[in-house]
Amino acid sequence: MKWIRYTIETTTAAEDLVSSALADLGIEGVEIENQVPLSETDTAKMFIDIPPELPEDDGISRVSFYLDADSDHEEILSGVREALGELSGFTDVGSAEISVSETEDADWMNNWKEFFHAFTIEADEADGADGTGPEAGRAILIKPTWEDPTAADADKILIEIDPGISFGTGKHETTQLCIRQLMRYVREGDSVLDLGCGSGILSIAALKLGAAHVTGTDIDEDCLSSTRANFEINRLKKSLCDLYLGNLIEDEDLQRQLGTGQYDIVAANILAEVLIPMAPKVPACLKEGGVFIASGIIDFKEEEVKDAIEEAGLFVLEINHQGEWVAITARK
Repeated sequence: MKWIRYTIETTTAAEDLVSSALADLGIEGVEIENQVPLSETDTAKMFIDIPPELPEDDGISRVSFYLDADSDHEEILSGVREALGELSGFTDVGSAEISVSETEDADWMNNWKEFFHAFTIEADEADGADGTGPEAGRAILIKPTWEDPTAADADKILIEIDPGISFGTGKHETTQLCIRQLMRYVREGDSVLDLGCGSGILSIAALKLGAAHVTGTDIDEDCLSSTRANFEINRLKKSLCDLYLGNLIEDEDLQRQLGTGQYDIVAANILAEVLIPMAPKVPACLKEGGVFIASGIIDFKEEEVKDAIEEAGLFVLEINHQGEWVAITARK
């Protein structure tokens, strides 16, 4: 099926009103394109370390919606034009020009799957804090739910993942760095805290490596839902994981829920901008001698994050690199 895309050129000040008017007409989903600079809050929620550089804000917003071939386009467009006319009576709607283009039907939620295939994360040569860790010489196979393992994968630790709308297939360098450090430091019976759990891949890896219990936090409820779903996919009991919605940096309720001195390992695969203010909160979570694994650090921010971790009173054990990304491991 082909879809017809209609785009209304309006102003950033009126884009919400235009979107609301479209919803009143029964148009359930819209796309909004503008050049408004990202707020600090929006930037913090992005899963990248370098925000995109946008052109200077020109005050123009483009609000798009889609109609299928069976819709009465003329009637709907007539309603849209009438609504824009009413809005122009009390706000600047800009040119209010409507342009049209055609697009192929697309399964936006699933098309990305063609780029996610099974892959293996090999343990470092010195796997285990003393070079003789329980998973020395082993490897982790991470595969999507829609692929089957091969005979050659029989001896690998298997993690099945369906990230859905959350971040975390394990493909990204930052996640691989973090998983290798979990392979190096997790011991049987450990308690692990996964800050910013995303798809739950680090929590699942920790349990597969021998941890007795994991606790995950995230600021997005959808991520907690993805973690629950991936636990079920990997046939892990719900009792093995506690999940909390919140931000460790400023959420005192979450800090109380996580407790003091409860975790052998704290893992955080987040942005440098989040790791830096988070660092002072981490020692309270760790047991004496516990390990903090911080990843998601772009290389030019390595020193800044390292300084924050050391200022929090943790001793840096090692710094690992993969491509332009960095993981820092420290001990309380």
